[in-house]
Amino acid sequence: MATNFYFQSGSTSGTTNEQRLLEDLIIESIKIYGHDVYYLPRTSVKQDEILGEDVLSRFDNAYPLEMYLTNVQGWEGDGELFTKFGIQVTDQATFVVSKRRWEDVVGSNPDELLQLPSRPAEGDLIYFPRTNSMFEIKFVQHLNPFYQLNKFYIYSMSCELYQYSSEKFETGVEEIDAAETASSQDVFEYNILMESGDELLLQSGFSIVQEQFGTRALVPFSDNASFETEGQDILDFTAINPFGEY
Repeated sequence: MATNFYFQSGSTSGTTNEQRLLEDLIIESIKIYGHDVYYLPRTSVKQDEILGEDVLSRFDNAYPLEMYLTNVQGWEGDGELFTKFGIQVTDQATFVVSKRRWEDVVGSNPDELLQLPSRPAEGDLIYFPRTNSMFEIKFVQHLNPFYQLNKFYIYSMSCELYQYSSEKFETGVEEIDAAETASSQDVFEYNILMESGDELLLQSGFSIVQEQFGTRALVPFSDNASFETEGQDILDFTAINPFGEY
């Protein structure tokens, strides 16, 4: 049996000091060769107990962390695909974060309601400022049978480019919260507010929507304006031609 009496104390477990040394070297390596990103824990607003889906979600915090990007020759995945709904980007990436650093920055926050308090969770987001890209965690490699010094030091997260669907972003980081402002389809984003910040309501209880809200704001790729322009040259609903037949 192969045994090193000068390292691992002559066994395969290693001592606490040796484990700490190796963990410090891993953290330092990620800081040297990695990138500064933001980790966004997902907060569930409305959980579908029948289908197990997270119908409504929000992101209230963004934690700066250093992560190593394993993709050195570009994004993985199928790239850009032309579908009947337009161009769909399916870029994928794999991020590596130190287990201890994640626990110190994210997991130790008592005010954060994490989906999985012990590790990064599928569904959380990673914002990569270098390319202004948002990635959603699809799978977290948190169990590896090949341990070094009998301890697990990193989380490897397989991510896919995030597809925004009107989630709320209130992280306080301007470039992250801008995603909601630019792409949100929520009509309540266009409500008229009073000086107190409350919504201006009618006697019927409905809110008043600003004029700039329209179908094009709701669906950026809609063709309603084009149909309306073309339809004016085809149909004539004036008094002398009520049925638009000529």
